[in-house]
Amino acid sequence: MRGLVLAGLTTTTLLLTVTALNMRGLLIRAMAPEGSFDPAKAPPPPDYADPASWSALPERQDAGDAAPIGAPAIDQQTALVDVFYVHPTSYLGSGWNGPTTDAKLNQDTDWLSTNIQATAFNGCCAVYAPRYRQATGQSFYAPSADGDAAIDLAYTDIRRAFEEFNRRRGADRPFVIAAHSQGSVLATRLLFEEVSGGPLATALVVAVLPGGRLTVAGLAEAAPDLPVCADPTQTGCVLAWNARGPGFVPNELSLFQDDPRPLVCVNPITWRADLTRADADQNPGAVFLEHPDPKPLPGLASAQCREDGVLLVDELGDVPRDTMSRMLDRALGPESYHAFEVQLYFMGLRESTKLRTEAWLRANGG
Repeated sequence: MRGLVLAGLTTTTLLLTVTALNMRGLLIRAMAPEGSFDPAKAPPPPDYADPASWSALPERQDAGDAAPIGAPAIDQQTALVDVFYVHPTSYLGSGWNGPTTDAKLNQDTDWLSTNIQATAFNGCCAVYAPRYRQATGQSFYAPSADGDAAIDLAYTDIRRAFEEFNRRRGADRPFVIAAHSQGSVLATRLLFEEVSGGPLATALVVAVLPGGRLTVAGLAEAAPDLPVCADPTQTGCVLAWNARGPGFVPNELSLFQDDPRPLVCVNPITWRADLTRADADQNPGAVFLEHPDPKPLPGLASAQCREDGVLLVDELGDVPRDTMSRMLDRALGPESYHAFEVQLYFMGLRESTKLRTEAWLRANGG
């Protein structure tokens, strides 16, 4: 049977399949910690009073300042709204949690996360992006007591960073919570525990949480005052999506296999939580700021929320990924667009956030 299957594959398909399996195995091994979680061996906690503990701050020039060609960033020191951005996993190492003092890891975080994602919000807002002792990826794709402890440790940093964020920005200023992947998992918990049901909920413009595992039922249970966003200018609501192609098959690195309930999905072209398909030509522009010519690429990707909450992308142009990025994409699974699901809808997200901040300011006399 195995011989028949292999005989049916083209040489190119077989090569890509083998490469993906090899890359997946390498990635899994790279995220495998040594031994059990031991809090005594955790990296030292970051001091958020120290600017070095932040990937981006509005008062300095840093990774949060990049912008697409033709869409400049605003002066963040005069912005009326703030963004608290929690980056995805950039740590590969033998510990359960990554240090915030590793220069190479910080450089990777700045370039591969803050630079290409948090910058979607600098057209309207001042960007704050904390470093944190991120949990190894194994904590998410292979849940365990050790992994839960590592995630809890990462969350303690995010909660403390959020306290410093609120101290720095001052009272009564509106804010956005934004994140991706591991960052979205942590920011979702922050939303549930520190924002929902309290005074900060009234100051929340929007929570943007793509690439996580937020379910419709989970949001309704934990934060009934923060609904899924239903239209492009609604405030005090939550956005999320997980982008996949029609041929994607879940694998060992898939994040949401342990909860069968429908995920939160807001279409990142129409900004509505329905099943309507948006053609690629309705997409105002993907942006890949990691490339030397970071101009918007309109019409690159379509979008349609499925019944299960996965965002179906059945129309996709040539994505400007380098060789290593394409290998990562294959490891995550053919037609997994997890690694660049923010970049695919960058210009729409930039404009949507601007419209929501303006709506919040109008409604609150700002």
